[in-house]
Amino acid sequence: MRIAVIGAGTIGGAIAAALKEAGHDVVATRRNVDKAAWLKDRGIPVLRDNRKAVESAEVVFLAVKPSKVRAVLEETADAIEGKIVISVVAGIRLKELKRLANAKFVRAMPNIAILVRESFTAYSTDDLDSGEIRLVESLMKTFGVCARVEEEHMDAITGLSGSGPAYVTVFLEAMMYGGLRTGLPRDIAKLAALQTLLGTARLLMETEAHPAEVREWVITPGGTTIDGVFELEEGKIRTAVMKAVDAAAKKSRILSRRV
Repeated sequence: MRIAVIGAGTIGGAIAAALKEAGHDVVATRRNVDKAAWLKDRGIPVLRDNRKAVESAEVVFLAVKPSKVRAVLEETADAIEGKIVISVVAGIRLKELKRLANAKFVRAMPNIAILVRESFTAYSTDDLDSGEIRLVESLMKTFGVCARVEEEHMDAITGLSGSGPAYVTVFLEAMMYGGLRTGLPRDIAKLAALQTLLGTARLLMETEAHPAEVREWVITPGGTTIDGVFELEEGKIRTAVMKAVDAAAKKSRILSRRV
């Protein structure tokens, strides 16, 4: 398909690269095209002109900052009329997008793991028929795993999985530092932490076990793990993570008021 990605920043660039790798004809836009040189190296034209990019596109991805949404949609309104436009802009609701242009809008939230095709991407829409939904899902599956949700859940998705890689890296870095504190070489501490995180996630997905079940498999009476878990509980790690997700979700709601 001919696809335009408006806003080739971190997420937009990752989207463009994934779609190009999947065999689509992709064009991207960015104000500073020099910062998107890595996309040009992958055979993706990068333009400054949003309107020119979307004119011949069949599907458009909108990946600009929330404050730029109004200007971009007003600039391209007649060129995207009737087309599928997938917005990955945090906090901007479908009704607000529709107010700005007459297109078939999808609101989506991927995460940075698009770069390795392991994103979780949630989306919502009320404009598309079943065939168009299959098309949208086929595009999003090039990023990793996707799921359709009610729009009322999109701010929570933003706070959980959209921002989630940042939380995971904080925890991962803490594990690495724990290894360094006990004398592990830096490369071993990093590898051990990464593989433990990856292996645990895969174990949970393949067994469909609840996280509490896996934890109980590891904890033994009077063993080493219970002492470590005790310290985590005393540090209120669960409360901190829940507050982080809630804070990011609230910010997503606030952003929608700034369009």
